[in-house]
Amino acid sequence: MELLDPLLLARWQFGLTTLYHYLFVPLTLGMALVVAIFQTVWHRTGDVKWLHLTRLFGKIFLINFAMGVVTGIVQEFQFGMNWSAYSRFVGDVFGAPLAFEGLMAFFFEATFIGLWIFGWDKLPRALHLASIWMVVLGSTLSAYFILAANAFMQNPVGYQMAADGGRAELIDFGAVLTNPVVLAAFPHTIFAAWMFSAAVVIAVSAWHLSRGQHLEAMRSSLRFGLWGMLVSFAGVALSGDQLSLVMVATQPMKMAAAEAMWNTACGADASFSIFSLGTPDGSEEIWSLRVPYLLSLLSTHSLDGCVEGLNDLQALYSEQFGAGVDYMPIVWVTYWSFRWMIGLGGAAALIAVAGLWVTRKKATRPVAGWMWRIAIWSAPLPLLGSLVGWVFTEMGRQPWIVFGLMLTEDGVSPNVPGWTVLISLVAFTLVYAALAVVEFGLILKAAQQGPDPLPGPDDPDPRSRAIEDTPTTVY
Repeated sequence: MELLDPLLLARWQFGLTTLYHYLFVPLTLGMALVVAIFQTVWHRTGDVKWLHLTRLFGKIFLINFAMGVVTGIVQEFQFGMNWSAYSRFVGDVFGAPLAFEGLMAFFFEATFIGLWIFGWDKLPRALHLASIWMVVLGSTLSAYFILAANAFMQNPVGYQMAADGGRAELIDFGAVLTNPVVLAAFPHTIFAAWMFSAAVVIAVSAWHLSRGQHLEAMRSSLRFGLWGMLVSFAGVALSGDQLSLVMVATQPMKMAAAEAMWNTACGADASFSIFSLGTPDGSEEIWSLRVPYLLSLLSTHSLDGCVEGLNDLQALYSEQFGAGVDYMPIVWVTYWSFRWMIGLGGAAALIAVAGLWVTRKKATRPVAGWMWRIAIWSAPLPLLGSLVGWVFTEMGRQPWIVFGLMLTEDGVSPNVPGWTVLISLVAFTLVYAALAVVEFGLILKAAQQGPDPLPGPDDPDPRSRAIEDTPTTVY
């Protein structure tokens, strides 16, 4: 494939901008909930440490939200610039949930973020608390509509082909919003976002505790983050199980590629590959560590179930959609991204279990410095797991841009030369790299600054007066 191939460059550009944008999505979704919970605890108990935690993690949330908005807008522009053929073909269907996301969910979210930022000393405390919960609702709705649009690409429903066969027309918006793929992918995505936010809370808390700073507040936030990590991981695992069932039903080729399973297998032969070595093209297995029956159980919830293989599905799709096309995704990408997704999430959960043990009330030994460093540096694990999970989701769908309806190569803009895509790809990469440095620097500065100092022990209940060192002066 030539260097200036528009298809190759357009795929790289969309993949890079999408993954870059997704660096900010999980933290926005999860940190909004963390801030809302912290503020609710302060509202109910009057313990000022929860107010300071609200303000600290609220700063991190707002920095991240602002960057996510910018990158998300650029991502959507590419549909009209690099993927105009795709947009013409499915715009009637794909555009509907995106319109709801932009016109309803995003503006709903942005409005209440504004109320929360500027309403500290202007709104009654209960209404101000309600505003951050509305932000949580808005960001969650936004995620649902975007996932509904993506689910149509994985499993097209609620449409009919136009009379000329040139485009898909929306006939059932309810079917698009209740697509089995989105119903399974939505909780999986939300729980994964909560995992990353819990990891950030753990890392920030561990950094301060390792230095003996803000001990009371950071002990509370650390325990919250550790328990939040485990609860979220349990949600990821359970929702992932349901998502795998849906994937087998709607995209069996993706599951076969995730296991590098070349031939259909049943029962004990449908084993789960923990680790495999194969030929460079991935067509032959040299050595593999497998668990008998496990893939059958995960794919069908039955020990004697059958899982279709790549070769059999290739023959089926050639007959169904036309010969001469390789309907297999890049096997090594799907195989390893699936395992990295599981491994990174599992590692984060194990660290949380260890953290709960070493910080338990009956622990007699102080936490060692190397333990704090593990807690701090483990923060990116859930995010990296989410990123490779999206690589698996999108690369596993190839060569389709809309499964069964449109090949990726047919969706690229026909009149956009490769050199223009290359210029924008290089420009966006450089700009995004600079923005990433700024984003990380701002969040790191806010995290290291920590919460505001707590009031003295003789200060009255903060619910009974204005708090002088915060903007919460009038209720």
